[in-house]
Amino acid sequence: MAETVPISEARTETAHASRYLQQLAKHWSHKFEVQFTPTAATIDLPLGRCELAADDQALAVTLKGTPHVDMDRFKTVVAEHIQRFGHRETLTFDWRDAASGAA
Repeated sequence: MAETVPISEARTETAHASRYLQQLAKHWSHKFEVQFTPTAATIDLPLGRCELAADDQALAVTLKGTPHVDMDRFKTVVAEHIQRFGHRETLTFDWRDAASGAA
């Protein structure tokens, strides 16, 4: 039986989504496996995979945790990093949780 992969998704409204996506990807590329373009990023962290998608209105974040990960910690780590890059505006994350049956 496949282990359940915890998944959380959030979207934060900002006109600077691409900038924050690229800043976060570059920041973490020094320590982790990162792939990114101006509109999409995949970052493999010890807590799981962070996928980002930017458009001209918002930044979408999908977190796919490792089995048994503390998803609250994962959400906090990612949100706080993005909020640091976007410190000139108020970025909020309304997380929605789901789960996948396959890792």
